[in-house]
Amino acid sequence: MEPVPPPAEELARLDRELAELDARRAQLLTRRAWLLAALRPPAPAPAPGWNPSAWGAPPGAPAQPWGHAPGGRPAAPRSAQNVLLTLGGLLLTVAAVAFTLVSWGSMGIGGRAAVLSVVTLAALIAPAVLLRRGLTATAEALAALALALTLLDAYAVHAVAAPDTDGLGFTAAACAVLAALWTAYGLTLGKLRMPLPAAVVLAQWPLLFWAWAAGAPTLVVGWALLATAVADGVVALRGRGLGVRITAALGGSALGLAALLVGLVLSVTASGPLGALAPGALLLAAAAAALAGAWHAPKGFATAGGLVAGLAAVAAVGGVPAAAVPATWPVLAYLLCGLALTGVVRTRLPRDAARGVLVASAAVAAGALVGALPSVVAVVLGPVTLLEDVWAGAPDGFRSALGATPPWPESGAAPVVLALTAGLLGSAYRWWPSLVRIAAPLTAREPGAPGAPEAAAPGAGEPGGLPPYGPGAPWHAVGGAGGRGGPSGAALRGSAGAGAVVLGWGALLVAGAVLDVPYALAVVAETLLVAGLLALAVRGGGSDRAESAAVPVTALVVAVAGAVSAGLLSLASEGASYAVFGALTALFAGAAVRAGAGVPRAVLAVAAVVWGTALTGFAGRSLELAPYEAAPLLLLAPALTVGLGARLRRDPVALPVELAGVPGALVAVGLAVSDAPFLALTLALCGVLAAGAAVRPERRPVAGWLAAGLFVLAAWVRLAASEVPLVEAYTLPVTVPALVVGFLRRREDPEASSWTAYGPGLAATLLPSLAVAWTDPDWPRPLLLGAAALVITLLGAHYRLQALLVLGGAVLAVDGLHELAPYVVQVAGALPRWLPPALAGLLLLVVGATYEQRLRDARRLRDALGRMR
Repeated sequence: MEPVPPPAEELARLDRELAELDARRAQLLTRRAWLLAALRPPAPAPAPGWNPSAWGAPPGAPAQPWGHAPGGRPAAPRSAQNVLLTLGGLLLTVAAVAFTLVSWGSMGIGGRAAVLSVVTLAALIAPAVLLRRGLTATAEALAALALALTLLDAYAVHAVAAPDTDGLGFTAAACAVLAALWTAYGLTLGKLRMPLPAAVVLAQWPLLFWAWAAGAPTLVVGWALLATAVADGVVALRGRGLGVRITAALGGSALGLAALLVGLVLSVTASGPLGALAPGALLLAAAAAALAGAWHAPKGFATAGGLVAGLAAVAAVGGVPAAAVPATWPVLAYLLCGLALTGVVRTRLPRDAARGVLVASAAVAAGALVGALPSVVAVVLGPVTLLEDVWAGAPDGFRSALGATPPWPESGAAPVVLALTAGLLGSAYRWWPSLVRIAAPLTAREPGAPGAPEAAAPGAGEPGGLPPYGPGAPWHAVGGAGGRGGPSGAALRGSAGAGAVVLGWGALLVAGAVLDVPYALAVVAETLLVAGLLALAVRGGGSDRAESAAVPVTALVVAVAGAVSAGLLSLASEGASYAVFGALTALFAGAAVRAGAGVPRAVLAVAAVVWGTALTGFAGRSLELAPYEAAPLLLLAPALTVGLGARLRRDPVALPVELAGVPGALVAVGLAVSDAPFLALTLALCGVLAAGAAVRPERRPVAGWLAAGLFVLAAWVRLAASEVPLVEAYTLPVTVPALVVGFLRRREDPEASSWTAYGPGLAATLLPSLAVAWTDPDWPRPLLLGAAALVITLLGAHYRLQALLVLGGAVLAVDGLHELAPYVVQVAGALPRWLPPALAGLLLLVVGATYEQRLRDARRLRDALGRMR
């Protein structure tokens, strides 16, 4: 065990260590400063013979470099230099424009040519001289001036030498010549950054302007746009410098999208399949160009190129059959072409480009589904219109029950689109392992990417080595979509299954509306669909948790939506309503019994209670009862939920089932509001149900108070219906049971507060009676109230109960004041006006003189009350 040194020795040791740390820190800071200076790019050397900062310096003083003060601080930052050079170039450009436009006409043809030639030539030569002297920024400014001068030269040539030439054709030729000139100029002076991007910008226009000048059809204009975009793509991939590539990429993207738009518009508006062939060729060429660019482009651009290529191919190939089919079916032609793009997984296309093509396939499918969505919504929500006239009679066909819906003959492709997509998703769900093996090359992550496996060890793929990525790779080696056991792969498989369920259900519903099946068949079909969905929800999904949760939950949600739609559809006929809601009640109840524990089981049970409540409502309408007369019938479902709750006990479904009966009770109370006797009966029955639930200890805290409140409210409504004006008739039925409950509580728990046991019951009668007695001109009520308050006060003092003493004494005092008030008023009227103030002053003097004694009395009273329960 190491001995502890004395404090002085330990302090000296700490001081030495701190000094060493400070020295080490200073050493590291010095090294850091040297490294920063070594990494900083060196300042450009000043031009020979030109060092303005050295002017006026004393002999022998070292000359300071350009832009630095003697202390080494920057005196003229490069940003300020660029601003000055830019302003100078702009001013020279403005002067050249003014000369060309204003002073041109005052000179002869020779003078004009000489001036423009000399000035342009000087502007083109000056950057080369300046670059040799290291003045790059000045050279850039003069190069920009030279670009503007060449544009002015072209304008001047057209205005003087060829005024009768077509403007668009001359502009196309001028752009081509200037683009070639500036390309050569930029390649010659490689240090200049502006000429080559400017040449790329000028190169965007020749083909387009030539097509316009020649009056070419729109398709030729599209080809011109595409040809220019292809050239831009080549420059973007092979060009020199980042600025050139970015400019070419932007220009190619804009012109390529314009070409695609031209081809798409012409393909969609074609009069027939032959008319769609030429725009299709343009779109196919654009797809091939985008795919070729995606083959060599970086990752993000490759995916975008694959996406554009896929969409263009779908528009090209699908446009031909779309022009031949009726107006309702083109979407199916495009969808089939989009789904055919999934075959890219079997090609040797680069991974990122193939992913873009798959995204295009998914986008086409999503667009087709969006087009079919209004039909599904119309079928599901269309029967809402039947609520306006329930049981008006069964309509002739399914469409007649849907109200104002879209034109169904024009929606013929919607069920086919939904069914086709649902079948593909279902197939993917069923044969997911095979699909993952096929797509493994596209989903495997690159070595070194986040979440990717380590690089293959030497000998990978050989006997005894690690297996490589590819179709035969192990499941754990597949990223992105994940393997069979991967969480992302399981989630994707579950999503595919859930999508198949939703789309298949929607396809069947829309098919019935498109075919306009008979009403009875539509009702039966929707009910059977609900039964099938419930069977799927109860059976569950796969073995993986993420996979198994998606399909059953989706099936349950769709089953509830389908049940609502079927229930609304059945409201057209009385027999259909009873049959459908009875079947729904039985189906959901049976599913709740067969399902496992958890939230889905509770949802099933609650839905069964809701459908059963609707059945009891139908019974009142069938018996031709008034709404208030049918209110007690609606309590059958809540009574059943109370019984089920008592049977289920601690089951997690018990509480949702009992709460599901509450809306039925509320509806019953709402129906009975118009008739006070039935309202009292309904409230009393609700109180009985709440009391039945309160028998269980876990429900007693809430259900007990609810039952008491409902009984009291029922009694009050009954008294009000009998026109009983006596307030005590309303309050005593509350006070007596409350006092009995308080007495039982105090007997079980003697330490319980009297305010908790007796306070609410006493206040329920004493306070309303006191309010009425204060305005009652007769004497019996105040007398009886005072006698009752006196008895309560004496009981409180005898048994040392604070609530009885305070409430009884307060009510007795206020009641006595009420009785003495007339006499006090008479006495006050007979006394002189000066006597009341005098008596008040005398009282204050007495209280002030005996203040300490009164304070002690108040404290003793407070302590005495505090010792009471």
